[in-house]
Order: sequence, then structure tokens, then C-alpha cells
Amino acid sequence: EVQLVESGGGLVQAGGSLRLSCAPYGLTFDDYTIGWFRQAPGKEREAVSCIDLEAGTTYYAESVKGRFTISSDGARNPVYLRMNSLEPEDTAVYFCAHTDKKGARLSELWHESSAYDYWGQGTQVTVSS
Repeated sequence: EVQLVESGGGLVQAGGSLRLSCAPYGLTFDDYTIGWFRQAPGKEREAVSCIDLEAGTTYYAESVKGRFTISSDGARNPVYLRMNSLEPEDTAVYFCAHTDKKGARLSELWHESSAYDYWGQGTQVTVSS
């Protein structure tokens, strides 16, 4: 059974930093992608970033480019989301998710939550002004 476990959320002041971690369990293949999404109260879930663990390809939402960095040491290792210069607008529950999409399909669909098949339970990030 595939499980994704997030950690690293918390309360931080605006301008501060946090690093989220997504630990995968039960994966039997090494060619997959992990994405980070977030959902604020009363808003739809939105894509933040993703990384293809085999190719190393990464994607970012415009709202986080230059502030967030996704990384990993490779397949079956944790995926990290380093978040710098945090803003109150970044307050949300952050989820990581697994997809087998790669290449051109990933570039088309990485921001679609329906493209992902396994999800973590989420970790709360709160940025105070």
C-alpha cells in the first residue's frame, strides 16, 4: 500500500521560511512524480510544485516561483519543499501527492489534482502578518 506522509508545517511570521517533507512508503517503481498542492479555507486546492524523481524535471506555480524550491535525493527518498519569503497568502494545508505522469503528459497535467492517485494527509502552514 502506497502512503505519503507530510511533515514540517507550522506557524511562521511573514518573511520567514519552512521546509516541508513528504516521505513515500510502499512504492515499488522508481519512475514517478511527486507534487505539492495547497488548500486555503474556502478556496480550491491549487498546485504548488512537482518533481519527476527520475528525470529531475520540476514545475512551479507562478505565485511561488523564486520563493519555493522542490528537491529530493531521488526515488523512494523524501521530497522537500523549501519555502522562503513566506507571505500570509501562503497560509494553507499543504498536501503531497503521487502520479505516474512524466514527460509531455506531466507538463500538461502537473497542476491538475485529478492526475494524482495517492495523497498524503496534509500539513498546516500558517503565516502571520
